[in-house]
Amino acid sequence: MRCQKVMKGGTPVILTIDIGNSNIALGGFVGSELSFVVRISTEIRKTADEYASKILGVLAVHGIERQGIDGAVISSVVPPLNSVIKEAVKTIWGIEPLFVGPGVKTGINIHCDTPSSVGADIICACVASHSLYGSPSLIVDMGTATKMTVMSEKGAFIGVSIIPGVLMGLDALSENTAQLPKVELEAPRSVIGKNTSDSMRSGVIFGNAAMIDGMIDRIKNEVGAELPVYATGGVAHLIIPHCKHSITIDENLVLKGLNIIYGKNK
Repeated sequence: MRCQKVMKGGTPVILTIDIGNSNIALGGFVGSELSFVVRISTEIRKTADEYASKILGVLAVHGIERQGIDGAVISSVVPPLNSVIKEAVKTIWGIEPLFVGPGVKTGINIHCDTPSSVGADIICACVASHSLYGSPSLIVDMGTATKMTVMSEKGAFIGVSIIPGVLMGLDALSENTAQLPKVELEAPRSVIGKNTSDSMRSGVIFGNAAMIDGMIDRIKNEVGAELPVYATGGVAHLIIPHCKHSITIDENLVLKGLNIIYGKNK
């Protein structure tokens, strides 16, 4: 998305950070408006100082100034990086970031066996979906793993199905076979591939789309009702258009949820 500069002395910006297994997404919000999104790769071994430098560098590339950040909130599914990113944020902006976790107000109830085990990214997506689109709903989050989360009519988390992610499957094809190459993730012209690359693309693109359609049918049958479906995550725009179900794409649902959670707690 197009970035708007964060100007010194301007409207305060809330920095939202989603630490995923593959990428770390950083979004800046002015009120409820998403002003910018940038992404860096997740690297477990980097220090807080290295991350601080990396964050400042990618912001600068997009013309986003260092000044103006008023607060920060973080969701993470990579615990070893929690203290590292927290320290990086404090180094750059002198801010103590809020972490999404037990004790943080989210506005949704979690109905499952172990509520504390539900990933922060899933909670953020649920918060945003409920607040922006209403409930009930089915949320498809396509990141390192594909998560399909069900929200009740009252806006409560009632469960999730976790599936190996699109890129994980594509990487497994090339890394665990002797003759299959690495290919770019794009849809081929035909489901029936005429060469190795197109055959792999067909399986990954159309296969995942069919899997999502099938899971939507199974989930709706189990719930016993129609559910609006929303999709988010880095590869959603590549897969969802090939699904047969009507699915609304909102690629920044987790960041929007983080911003909403920040408002509820600050």
